[in-house]
Order: sequence, then C-alpha cells, then structure tokens
Amino acid sequence: MNPAGPPDPRGAADLRKQARQLENELDLKLVSFSKLCTSYSSSRDGRRDRYSSDTTPLLNGSSQDRMFETMAVEIEQLLGKLTGINDKMAEYTNSAGVPSLNAALMHTLQRHRDILQDYTHEFHKTKANFLAIRERENLLGSVRKDIESYKSGSGVNNRRTELFLKEHEHLRNSDRLIEETISIAMATKENMTSQRGMLKSIQSKMNTLANRFPAVNSLIQRINLRKRRDSLILGGVIGVCTILLLLYAFH
Repeated sequence: MNPAGPPDPRGAADLRKQARQLENELDLKLVSFSKLCTSYSSSRDGRRDRYSSDTTPLLNGSSQDRMFETMAVEIEQLLGKLTGINDKMAEYTNSAGVPSLNAALMHTLQRHRDILQDYTHEFHKTKANFLAIRERENLLGSVRKDIESYKSGSGVNNRRTELFLKEHEHLRNSDRLIEETISIAMATKENMTSQRGMLKSIQSKMNTLANRFPAVNSLIQRINLRKRRDSLILGGVIGVCTILLLLYAFH
C-alpha cells in the first residue's frame, strides 16, 4: 500500500478476516490436540488395567505419538501465521493517515493479540502435559518390563534355588553323620583306654601281692609243677595200659 495516501479500509477488513479464519482453525486444532492428549493417557491406563473395549483406544501409542508430532507442527505453523497477521494489523494501525487514537482499531488489534496469547499458552500447556504423560508412561513401561523379565526368570531361579537347598541339606546330613561317627569313635577310644587302665591296675595289684607274699607265690609254682607232673604220670600210665591192652588183644 502507499504510505503517503490514506489506508485502504478493505485491507484492514481482509486482515481481520484472515485473523478470524486462523483463530477458528487454531481453536479446532487445539481442541483435537487436547483430546489427543487425553486419549493418550486413557489408552495407557486401559492397557494397564485391561478395561472394557469401550475405553480401549483404537490407536496404539506409536500412532498417537506420530499424530502428536504432526498436530504440534501444524499448530505452530498456524500460530506463526496468526502472529504475522497481527503484525500486519499493527503496521496498518500505525500507518500514516490512520489516527493513532482510533479506539475501534486499537481494540480489535488488542483482542486478536489476546486471543493469540491465549492460544499460544494453551498449546504449550497441552504439549507439556502430553510430553510429561509420555515420559511417565515410558518410565512405567520400562519398570513393568523389568518386572516381567524378573517374573519370567523367577521359575529358573526358583528351580536353581531349590537345587541349592537340596544340596545344602545333603551336606548338612553328611556333616551330621560324620559328627556321629566321630563321637562313636571317641567313645570307643575312651572305653578302651579305661579298660587298659583297669587291666594295668589289676596286673599291678597282682605283682604287688606276689612281691608281698613270696611264699604264696612259691607254693603256687610248686602246685603247678606237681599238677604237670601228675598229668605226665597219669598220661604215662594210660599209655602203658593202652599198649598192654592192644598186645593182649592181638595175642
């Protein structure tokens, strides 16, 4: 437009029309964007709790992530366009030939700026909530995966633990048997030592008696000698009688 001439009213109306169109489009996009964030949270809760099919979303997490990225780029582009339109409206309001105190134009420009600020704030808030939910769900998914891995390996671990316990029990039984055998051997050794001491004591007492009573010892020796002599005589007599009987029987 020519800055020296009066501004074209049709240009201001066209800018306002473009701003309203962008605002309506942004409003629809932000509503869909907010629903996407809500459905993303509900879908993760549904997969965790296994609710009915009415609450189970049709899209999985990866599809929702791609949709989120696409919608975020589209909304950012619309916000950029609306910012450009507002800047053009500001330039038109400040251009030559337009009174600076025109309350209607200033009010319209301020209203569009407020709407742009509200939409920008709502977009960043919804985006931040979505990212926070996704980060939390990824963290919880990692924890659940670790728990499932632990549970899947618990069977092998339990079997291994059971084998270790059985082997430990066998070792304890072996130790107990060895201790019982050692106890029996120690008791036998003590008994034999006690018997040997008793035999030594009896022998010592016999020697003491023999030393105290030499006559008794001599008498016992003579008795033993006589017993052996009588045995020899008796044996000789029996032998002679046997020979005489044999000779008599053959003659």
